[in-house]
Amino acid sequence: MKKMLFTLTLMLFINVVIVFAEDKKEKEPVYGWIKESIITINYSQSKFDNWSKGGENTWTWQAELRAQFEKNEEKYNWLNKGYLLYGDTQVGSEESKKASDEIRLESVYTYKVGIHVNPYISATGLTQFRKGYEYTDSTKTALSDFWDPAFLTESIGIGYNNGETFRTRLGAALKQTITRNFNSFSDDESTNEIEKIDNKFGAESVTDLQIKFTDKIALISMLQLFSDFSAIDEVDVRWNNLFVAELMKYISVSFSFDIAYDKNISNKREIRQFIAVGLTYSVF
Repeated sequence: MKKMLFTLTLMLFINVVIVFAEDKKEKEPVYGWIKESIITINYSQSKFDNWSKGGENTWTWQAELRAQFEKNEEKYNWLNKGYLLYGDTQVGSEESKKASDEIRLESVYTYKVGIHVNPYISATGLTQFRKGYEYTDSTKTALSDFWDPAFLTESIGIGYNNGETFRTRLGAALKQTITRNFNSFSDDESTNEIEKIDNKFGAESVTDLQIKFTDKIALISMLQLFSDFSAIDEVDVRWNNLFVAELMKYISVSFSFDIAYDKNISNKREIRQFIAVGLTYSVF
C-alpha cells in the first residue's frame, strides 16, 4: 500500500507541475466531431554504376499515419487515436529488412464534472504488422511478430485537457502483455510453466502535446509512463515525437524521435529516429 501511495503521489505531482506550467488562456469550446490526421510517405534511393569512388545501392521507404477522431460535448469527451507506422530498407545485394513497424490504438472517455480535472476511463493497444528479426553476418533470428507481443492497458483516473494543445491524465491501470511464440516478453520465469500472458497492476500517466506553430509546421508529442506497484523502481517509458514542416503543397520534411524503456524487454533504453523529405497530407 505504501508503494502504491508513493507512486500515485509522485506521478500526480509530475502531472500537476505540467498543468500549472501551461498557459491559462482559455478559448470557447467547440462541440461535435473533430477529425485530424497526418499521413507521411518517404522514399530515398542511391544507385551506383561504375562509380570510381565506390558505394552500395540502397533504398528506404516509410509510411506513417496519425489519426484522431474526437467527439466533444458539454458533458463528455470521447477521444480515439490511431498510429500506424511501417517501413523497409535494403542495402546492396542483401534482402530487404524491416526498418520500422508499429500499430497503436487508443480510446479515452472523459466525463465532465464542471472543473478542469475530470474522471476518465481509457484503453490502449500496441503491437506490430509483421515478424521482426535480429540479423548476424550469416543468420537471422525471429524476435517478434503480429500480436506477439501485444501490450494492452486499461486505466481509470483523472485527467486535464486545455481544449487545444495539451492533455494529461493519471490513473490506476491494468497492463497485459500477450504472446504466442515469443514468451520472453511475458514469462517472468518464476514458475516451471511458461506464461503467455503477463498481468500487471500499477499507475499510468499519459501526456499529449500538439503544437501548430503555423499552418504548415506542427509538433506532436506523446509521453506514456507505467509503474508496476510491485516494482516501484521500474517505470516503463514510451516517448514519441513527430515534427512536420510543409515545404510546399504535399511536400514536407519530417523528423521523428522515439524513446522506449521496458526492463522486461531490455535493460537499456531503445531509441529510434528518422528524418526524411517526402509526401505528406495533413488535415487539422
